[in-house]
Amino acid sequence: MHIHIVGICGTFMGGLALLAKQLGHQVSGSDQNPYPPMNVLLQEQGILLKTSYSPANLEPVPDLVVVGNAISRGNPEIEAVLNQGLAYTSGPQWLYNYVLKGNWVLAVAGTHGKTTTTSMLAWILESAGLKPGFLVGGVPLNFGVSARLGEGRFFVVEADEYDTAFFDKRSKFVHYRPRTAILNNLEFDHADIFPDLAAIQRQFHQLVRSIPGNGLIVAPERDLPLAEVLRMGHWTPVDYTAPDDGEGRAAWRYRLLNADGSRFQVFHEGTLCGTVEWSLSGRHNVANGLAAIAAAHHAGVEPGRAIAALGSFKNVKRRLEVRARINGITLYDDFAHHPTAIAATLEGLRARVPAARIIAVLEPRSNTMRMGVHADRLAECLQGADRAMIYQAPELDWDIRAATANAANISVCRSLDSILEQLVREARPGDHIVFMSNGGFGGIHEKTEQALRRLG
Repeated sequence: MHIHIVGICGTFMGGLALLAKQLGHQVSGSDQNPYPPMNVLLQEQGILLKTSYSPANLEPVPDLVVVGNAISRGNPEIEAVLNQGLAYTSGPQWLYNYVLKGNWVLAVAGTHGKTTTTSMLAWILESAGLKPGFLVGGVPLNFGVSARLGEGRFFVVEADEYDTAFFDKRSKFVHYRPRTAILNNLEFDHADIFPDLAAIQRQFHQLVRSIPGNGLIVAPERDLPLAEVLRMGHWTPVDYTAPDDGEGRAAWRYRLLNADGSRFQVFHEGTLCGTVEWSLSGRHNVANGLAAIAAAHHAGVEPGRAIAALGSFKNVKRRLEVRARINGITLYDDFAHHPTAIAATLEGLRARVPAARIIAVLEPRSNTMRMGVHADRLAECLQGADRAMIYQAPELDWDIRAATANAANISVCRSLDSILEQLVREARPGDHIVFMSNGGFGGIHEKTEQALRRLG
């Protein structure tokens, strides 16, 4: 079968392309202004990639067109699909029909930490010899690819609450029908499609409704929005997670041994299961790891084995990924784009390098950020950095300077060149520079590396 994917370079759609290729299909796709790592990964796998949208991309005529959720009416390729009466479907529906149906699906949902936690869970199952399939919204460094079919009955999927397609406005995860579900956390995001938190909670409850009675939900005990979702009704046992502080009823708990989260103990029903020692930092990642251990336990992996697996976990590209160390300066690439994620990333790094200077460079690029929904939280979330630079892109129609006027550590830059000039002028040995964006950020990472190397 010839499958053509419109919007192929999104992390989810690119993963579908890899799965379709592994199933033996002929795969092609199109996207606008693709950027690494997905375009590179697709090309390495021999998938034909067209870098613009055009009716000509549908020649020869594919057997099935899979439409990404970023594609809307008016797109010339989609208009041609509709006018020619070609067979089409959404990415999530294709995934269920061709991959998930009949498998034990382990889904990871939540506003933050989905990609990292999905990767952790897949690595735990892999280390236990279960050879799971997976689809991750990024590139897990332990695997080197964002998706694979696997050889067993387990499939781990990142379960996004974003809408499915222009013709299906339900959340993607409604299609997946998991047996095991991690609900990591929940707060307001995706303001371009959800009017308020309650609308997102209704979609999460749709997911909860699809989990069988002999399945399992893993959820943090102290997340109020998720608690409200579960109070709407659930028919599946819930294993709660929490810090080991003696409060609540959580079955799974963690106790930090290092302030930066690089070592922590895991408890199940009050019994010490072991100690995780890994390369990650931050309480958010400790919580992610604990949830992955709990979900893997439901699939039959003993906690001790899961704990050992996390010791060799390498995280995901663009999750506080070290890009370079130049003249004593460490450069990181990070995907954080929501205030909570930005603050958590900086908190984790600060715990690891308590005396060093941290410089955060942020591109407010997500749809929610572009709308200015979180403008009033921007200054606060960057307080973990000694110095912060925010890019005021031309298309951003709200004033970052006004929103952060009282923050002495923040400067606003209207061009990438001005950011680069300031970094080269101010950076000194011992600094940690974190670039934060859910896009390519105009190649600022590479430009900074090159400029610092030239300084010698």
